Amino acid sequence: MTMEALLTLAVLVGAVALFVTEKLPVDVVAMLVLASLLVLGLVTPAEALSGFSSEATITVAAMFVLSAGLAHTGALSSIGRLFGRVKRPWLFLLLIMFVVGPISAFVNNTAAVAVFLPLVLAATAANRSSPSQVLIPLSYAAQMGGVCTLIGTSTNLLVNSLAKDLGHPGFGLFDFAPLGLVTMLVGFAYLLLFRRWLLPHHPPAPLTEAYELGKYITELRVMPGSPLIGKSVAQAQLAEKRSVYVLELMRGEQKHWSPRAEELREGDVLLVRGNWEQLKALKDEARLELEPEFKLQDSQFTGEDGEQAQVLVEAMVAPGARLVGRSLAELDFQWAYNATVLALHRRGEVLREKIKDVSLNVGDVLLLMCTRAELDVLRTNNNLVVLNERGEADKPRSKALLAIAIMAAAIAVAALGWLPIVASSILGGIALVATRCMGNDQAYQAVDWRVIVLLAGVLPLGIAMQKSGLAQGIADFSVDWVGSFGPLAVLAAVYLVTALLTELMSNNAAAVLITPIAYSTAVSLGVSPTPFLVAVLFAASTSFATPVGYQTNTMVYNAGNYRFTDFMKMGIPLNLLFWALAVWLIPKYFPF
Repeated sequence: MTMEALLTLAVLVGAVALFVTEKLPVDVVAMLVLASLLVLGLVTPAEALSGFSSEATITVAAMFVLSAGLAHTGALSSIGRLFGRVKRPWLFLLLIMFVVGPISAFVNNTAAVAVFLPLVLAATAANRSSPSQVLIPLSYAAQMGGVCTLIGTSTNLLVNSLAKDLGHPGFGLFDFAPLGLVTMLVGFAYLLLFRRWLLPHHPPAPLTEAYELGKYITELRVMPGSPLIGKSVAQAQLAEKRSVYVLELMRGEQKHWSPRAEELREGDVLLVRGNWEQLKALKDEARLELEPEFKLQDSQFTGEDGEQAQVLVEAMVAPGARLVGRSLAELDFQWAYNATVLALHRRGEVLREKIKDVSLNVGDVLLLMCTRAELDVLRTNNNLVVLNERGEADKPRSKALLAIAIMAAAIAVAALGWLPIVASSILGGIALVATRCMGNDQAYQAVDWRVIVLLAGVLPLGIAMQKSGLAQGIADFSVDWVGSFGPLAVLAAVYLVTALLTELMSNNAAAVLITPIAYSTAVSLGVSPTPFLVAVLFAASTSFATPVGYQTNTMVYNAGNYRFTDFMKMGIPLNLLFWALAVWLIPKYFPF
């Protein structure tokens, strides 16, 4: 093995370690990989920066805009309103899958789940059915639909771009459709048959109980005249009487970590955890003042008619949101969103920091107070997914059909071969802005720049693996180890390794690592690389076994109050089923 190959291997191992441990954000790791390749001289500056001009990167950015156009105009939520009309559980689930799956073939699946999640929640609450029986299938259906077309996921476009760089002619828009439709229908049948036994069945409950949104962390200040003054927390019996738990007592700059025996004084701030209704009742009863980090403005309390127009809103931090990793103090949340953060819920973790100092994670639920007008604005914000019992705010539907027509035209132009998909998607995004289906700022906000930076940063790694001979070396080793059993066994190994990596790291990162190896392995075997590329694409785009393997899983994990093992019980058999189907069907649709 050459020195260049050894250095590339070192970068590869380091990247895998960082992706798996998540010690750094994936986009930061991607930039670190790019910089390492440049410093070590493994790629030229032009090759290092080629990811930013890659067809895959540009197309993914444009598809984010097209997806957002459909969501912003209300085109998707109009379809989702059908959910509340179906009462039978099995029919309700079937409808969800047959709506979300096909839509996800053309719309970014994370965006699709973000739009349909509140609608599904509202429908289950109205029907008094268990949301835990449908939210994992919602996520899985979005992933299954995504592999049906070239534009269904960013991973599909990434593998296609890498394949072209390696000398492959690339894939058409609907080349994956026959295989994708078969696997999707089999997956739907599996979910319908086994959901009753493999998914938890929480009894119907109000929305805040169904998602465990009641366990909020907030701060209460002891005001003059409070009956708690002079009493200790233990004497006040807050836990026994109100199920409100005091985590910490803050007196000026001093923190008391064991506040039960501490005598309360005027001005003390209690960091408390409990159901919001109980917190509110305690506040009123004990003369405490809510101590939100951003004070309400007088204008927030009155509408144009002089009447109070405040609403409480539960909003979840969305995947890819710019809020992730930043605290409320850094964001100046009240100024940016014109909403006051009253409390914060993080599933499975007791927070002991002041709300303003907590770094937000994907899936965190914020309890916000805002005006009804600002609620409509929050619903269109890509950083938050509004979860509450109110129905979807009415949106102007005048542009919905136009947005659908623009999306359909972009797809049709690419499918007919009139323009490359990168050109048609760019023109589609321009058309959405030009026809005012969405604003210019909204178009920029629609792009998940973390994904763009990730794609641009890891693409040079594939180039380095190919140039240094590392990909060929790993391929030769693989052929020596598995190749004697034939190309079908190698195909099975490629799919399985990709699927395992995808459960542990970013699916795009897994695809970049395996694609050059799969291509070189096919060349060494003397067979077509196409089936191996399809195996990588399918395995990297369908992650069912963990809540962290795919962004849509993370969204429903927190919303549905699932356990990690719920995904394993439902997802591992489904992953194995897809593996068996892929090994059997891929050679039939894409011969060796």
